[in-house]
Amino acid sequence: MKETVFLNNDREMPLLGLGVYKLPDDVQAEAAVTSAISAGYRMIDTASVYKNEESVGRAIAKCGVPRKDLFITSKIWNNAQRLGDVQGAFSRSLDRLKVSYVDLYLIHWPVPGCYLSTWKELESILESGRALSIGVSNFDIRHLEELRKISGIIPAVNQIECHPLCYPAELIEYCKAFGIQVQAYAPLARGAYFDNDVMCVLGTKYARTPAQIGLRWAIQKGISVIPKSINPERIRSNGNIFDFNIEDEDMAIIDTLNEDLHTSHVPEDLRDIQF
Repeated sequence: MKETVFLNNDREMPLLGLGVYKLPDDVQAEAAVTSAISAGYRMIDTASVYKNEESVGRAIAKCGVPRKDLFITSKIWNNAQRLGDVQGAFSRSLDRLKVSYVDLYLIHWPVPGCYLSTWKELESILESGRALSIGVSNFDIRHLEELRKISGIIPAVNQIECHPLCYPAELIEYCKAFGIQVQAYAPLARGAYFDNDVMCVLGTKYARTPAQIGLRWAIQKGISVIPKSINPERIRSNGNIFDFNIEDEDMAIIDTLNEDLHTSHVPEDLRDIQF
């Protein structure tokens, strides 16, 4: 089974990674990353606002896997965009991670009046070689269109909430049309579909958990996934999705479950803004 995808700049990215959102910067976060790498994961997704980049850095320093074989993502938060402190925020992320480069650096949210200038700063970071790819997160079509007007560099990735209960088809088709890799955060919907009758029946059919069915569904749609867990067994289970295929008719059945259910929330400092 294909476990990686080539981005629009010919960089190779794993389709599966570990998300570390809300994992505290301590032994717990470090242990989760260590468990994931031991289970075969090679992509770790963090962000400055998660406040656990140091834990991620400790884990990757100790893991025994060469840095070139890992794919590390971080993101710039809203306050640094407003302050125009993009370069400083990026450098601090590198310092906390104890790495000389990241594989992917994202704009975490499209802060109005800031995200276009932030993107230009990311372009210079890309040119410097300190980020091998740059992209965005939580961008809708109109944000991506604005980027296209001012830049010749198309985001390599758009990281959005996506799972069987939340499938923004128009946005995903737009990204595919322009060569932007979609990456799903919260692909397990915080367990919201684990008791769903359809997912349970399909889990029985394929001898998999509903979580594995949901992750495999995304992978077969060409969407990268970054499920979060601190449980070593669940981390291993979430990674065990490359040795089976969901049949086309079952993929279509899962598609019908979409109800635009968002389990994540717009940050407080952006809640009065129309997205």
